[in-house]
Amino acid sequence: LCRGGLAERLCRLQNRERSAISFWRHQCLSDDKIPPDKSGVLIVKILEIFEECTIQIAICQQLEQSPATLSREDAVINAEEPILKVLFTRETAAHLKSRPQDVIHIYPPWQKLLLQNADVPVIMNTYFSQKVLLSEHSEVREKTYGLTKMLIRKNIISLAQTFRLDDLDDKLHQESSDNQVPYAPQTHNNSDSKRHPLAQSAVNDSLLEMVESQGAVGWREVQVRVVIQRVYCLPAREGYRSHTQGHKALLSNGGMFCRLCLLVQDAYGMFSEVQLQSLSSTDDIEQYCRRWEGKSCCLAGMKILQRTTRGRALGLFSLIDSLWPPVVPVKVPGQSQDSEMLTTNIPPSSFCYILTVQSGEIHVEVDEEEQISNLYQPPAVHGLKEILRIDGCNERCSFWAQVLYRRLQTKHSIPIDQREMLLFVTDSTLQNEVHGIPKVVAVSVTASCVLSMEIIEALSAGSQLVFFKDALWGNGRIICVERTVLLLQKPLLCSAAGADLSELTGPVRLDELDSTTQASSICALRGTVVGVNESTAFSWPTCNRCGNGKLEVYPQDRELLYCNQCSEVVTAPVLKMQLEVFLSCPSRSQSAVKVKVWHEISPALFVLLTMLLFLQTYEVQSVLGKEVGLLNCYVHSITSHPNCVALEEIVLL
Repeated sequence: LCRGGLAERLCRLQNRERSAISFWRHQCLSDDKIPPDKSGVLIVKILEIFEECTIQIAICQQLEQSPATLSREDAVINAEEPILKVLFTRETAAHLKSRPQDVIHIYPPWQKLLLQNADVPVIMNTYFSQKVLLSEHSEVREKTYGLTKMLIRKNIISLAQTFRLDDLDDKLHQESSDNQVPYAPQTHNNSDSKRHPLAQSAVNDSLLEMVESQGAVGWREVQVRVVIQRVYCLPAREGYRSHTQGHKALLSNGGMFCRLCLLVQDAYGMFSEVQLQSLSSTDDIEQYCRRWEGKSCCLAGMKILQRTTRGRALGLFSLIDSLWPPVVPVKVPGQSQDSEMLTTNIPPSSFCYILTVQSGEIHVEVDEEEQISNLYQPPAVHGLKEILRIDGCNERCSFWAQVLYRRLQTKHSIPIDQREMLLFVTDSTLQNEVHGIPKVVAVSVTASCVLSMEIIEALSAGSQLVFFKDALWGNGRIICVERTVLLLQKPLLCSAAGADLSELTGPVRLDELDSTTQASSICALRGTVVGVNESTAFSWPTCNRCGNGKLEVYPQDRELLYCNQCSEVVTAPVLKMQLEVFLSCPSRSQSAVKVKVWHEISPALFVLLTMLLFLQTYEVQSVLGKEVGLLNCYVHSITSHPNCVALEEIVLL
């Protein structure tokens, strides 16, 4: 909100109003009595109640004095006493739990509105209201109140009818005693009672209208039709985990709970995130994406979990912005819905409702046989070269890339389930580039990005083509965050956006180490050995089956080694060796280049390692000046004081 603007001042006023009402009610409860009568208090007796546009309207008779001070015989109402129409908001009505024959004290500042051509005055601003019961009936009344069900007539009037936008059948709007909705203040009614014809048969197409008419309690009587734009998983919050213990939803990435979510859009362009049930396996996300994305569905049994704004949920709104403007014209609230009035030239919404299912109920009806909706926007697939040239920040992007190397963050202060993973990827648009664009790009996968077991196993097995859907680009980095989905198969519905998506044919090339190389990247290295750090040279045996480097002495035979992971004796251990060498690189002549090399990776340096470890008489000087390269390396750090580059030799997937 603009500082000092009308909206901000109104927001402050509403907050003060809510605080004053809550404080007043708290005082009434703590004093355990009705505030003493004083001038200006309006005393009414309810004759009839009905609801219209979420406002409860009570037809009342005004009393001269409180019946609490009268006997039952003296509390008979005179038919000549004035009739009033009293308006109660949804919150006030829920607090009063009033019904016909109840007596209500309405404290200032209530207001009386006299309408033209109407004989009954309207009483508004009834926030400070208190229900009064006759003393001899109060105890019985309170005990039986929650056990009985009361019918409140609910007049459902659409905005189109209010503003005369559509010519609706008058029969749908005729009120009758049968058109009543069961109303139980403290219980949920799931019976198939008679409903208003509009509520029973009509399917709404506006999320906002549903929120306004049904409120945050839940949509039990109506449905809203929307289009599923995206399907993804979100990590479940702590409060949700307690309700999902029975689902066994522990997932592969750090034991994280997750739940299936839908990003939906209505005919007016309004977005909403629907959080559904927890998934027993994250591998289900791919089939949900294929079956549901682009299809229309009807939502029912929803309740509002949160109303969030752009400032509070940047990740959600970056995804919404990537789907804006709509591909087809959308309806405009309050205007005629003729084809010439539809438009795409409207700004995106600044807020979004997070919806969830009612406890124990899931009402998402997806017509999987239906054609793809015209409102659906499939992910636009770009080449990595094009993504690197995007000027904006927090832009969503989708691409198809070959994963060459993965590396888990190694900070021990961070729990394993909260560590980032770096995926180094490339595609044909980078490999075919001659100069100015890196040949490999790092993609950071945050802990909030839910990965399926299929993806994790595939990356462990070797290099894979992976489809990154709705990753985040900004500040020179590609990040997989919440609502980013990684798939092994390209979605059936995606647009190439003019990108070159041809697969790699030749060997993968890395950028050579030079002055533009940055830390936490991978590069190719060539140079001349100028020094050896003998203190870092060591070797250790590993299991020839699983690669476990923590072998133990076999208790039954001290000359054998035992692997706890395989639970077997290791008869032919694989010897691994490590050494740090210093290289002189022409492309980085001003820097000291320190490389950690491995026996299994660098056969060329194996002789050097062997002699240093086992032939102590070997002269190090004899290996200085040896040419090394090309080595594939991960850049650990680059410092200017001293001017040093620390690398580690790696094996590409």
